[in-house]
Amino acid sequence: MSTHDGKQGRERGIWGLVALAMFLFSAVSVAVPRAAAQATGEAVPDSHYFQVFENVYRFILKNYVDQVDPKKLYEGAMKGMFETLEDPYSVYLDEKAMSGMNDRTEGAFGGVGLYISKQAPDPRLPPDAPRYIEVVSPIEDTPGWRAGFKPGDLILSINGESSDTLSTDDAAAKIHGVPGTKVDFHIRRGKSLEFDLSVARAVIEIPTVRKALIPTPKGDIGYLRIIEFTPQTLPRVKEALAGFDKSGYRALVIDVRSNPGGLLQSVVEISDLFLSKGVIVSTKGRLAYENAVDSANPDLAVPADKPIVILIDRGSASASEILTGALKDNKRALVIGEKSYGKGVVQRVYPLDTTGFKLTVSRYYTPSGGSIDKTGISPDIEVKQPELSDAETAELEKLMATGQIASFAESNPDATAAEREAFAAKLVKGGVKLPQRVVSLFIRDELSRTSMAPPYDLEFDQTLAKAIETIDRPDFRELLANSQTVLEHSEAAAKAQASKK
Repeated sequence: MSTHDGKQGRERGIWGLVALAMFLFSAVSVAVPRAAAQATGEAVPDSHYFQVFENVYRFILKNYVDQVDPKKLYEGAMKGMFETLEDPYSVYLDEKAMSGMNDRTEGAFGGVGLYISKQAPDPRLPPDAPRYIEVVSPIEDTPGWRAGFKPGDLILSINGESSDTLSTDDAAAKIHGVPGTKVDFHIRRGKSLEFDLSVARAVIEIPTVRKALIPTPKGDIGYLRIIEFTPQTLPRVKEALAGFDKSGYRALVIDVRSNPGGLLQSVVEISDLFLSKGVIVSTKGRLAYENAVDSANPDLAVPADKPIVILIDRGSASASEILTGALKDNKRALVIGEKSYGKGVVQRVYPLDTTGFKLTVSRYYTPSGGSIDKTGISPDIEVKQPELSDAETAELEKLMATGQIASFAESNPDATAAEREAFAAKLVKGGVKLPQRVVSLFIRDELSRTSMAPPYDLEFDQTLAKAIETIDRPDFRELLANSQTVLEHSEAAAKAQASKK
């Protein structure tokens, strides 16, 4: 060993001893309060952890080998703190995410039009298994909807970055951007089908309500589609109901399929339009002021003798489940469709200058006392939407890639149903391995992409057709009276599950 190497070795040894001494001193200073607390049986005070955190924060700033940006340390600590809650809905919002949330509140933003959530943990998989961003639902008549996103699609990456490490708000911030610019997605649909989608951003104006009268031999049925619950939803619903009333409608279909939720106050006020008494929803949290019961007022916007059916699917979440649970448990509406998403928790947004955070503060319960968190609401009458197998989805993607459907739609923008069916039959005869009805549906969808989709679709919408059929049943009132509440259904399901063991 040279003299120079020996000197370096001695210096490393000296600094190693200094570091060891500092570590031992730190360890003692941390361990003493803990030992004292354990000896007395008391919990470690919150202030202790805060003090240790502050000491480490300052030590890193002063001693790390490179200059450290204090803001990055702060934001990293904030994100880590919320991640330890293991709650996909409680997150730190940096400036970009907070700005995006403000854009959503104002009703318009640059994006592609997707409602997204973090994929829930799967108990069948290892704890460290990837959890990607999941599409709850696309917003109708937006670039995401036109690109063909479906509820349940997993977004594996955004612009080449894996979504496994992204929170919902991180992903939203990456998807939002300047209208006209593109976002590249890598998607998994079903168990194994993966493909890429490139979507141009646009100004997304969040719609709230669509309405129409459905003519039937027995009279018109009001069709009310609630897309999201915002401050503007209540007046739009009132306008729709007033129009239905003026027309002399005989029944009402409320459609909250693919409705991801929204504001609690909005859904409470809208639920009250259909109920004259009873509980709408209750919330329960750790703090007293988060425990509340919202009940209906006597006034009604829809007469009590008017039949109501509400449509749900796996994209119906949060506030849409509150409305469904309120009408179901109060025996005011029959529920038709598929089991809902199952988001039974309430968040509040807290600003911190230009940043902020979103925190789950309570759980909500339907009037019967049922919780739907992670379980959803089961319909009174189940209507499952047909789903393509992975092989059929791959065949459809291959067909779409040929451009034949897009070319037909471009050349025949006003194609009739008969012309659409003839072209579908031609494609199937030419070797497309899909049912003709499926091909016809996607031709219809392609034709709709260049214009506003109609409010309802009785040709392909089996759930809506079932709703009209159910309204016309002579035993509708009996079906409604004998329907299970959310709590009764969950208890019956738990009992059935226990009997299998």
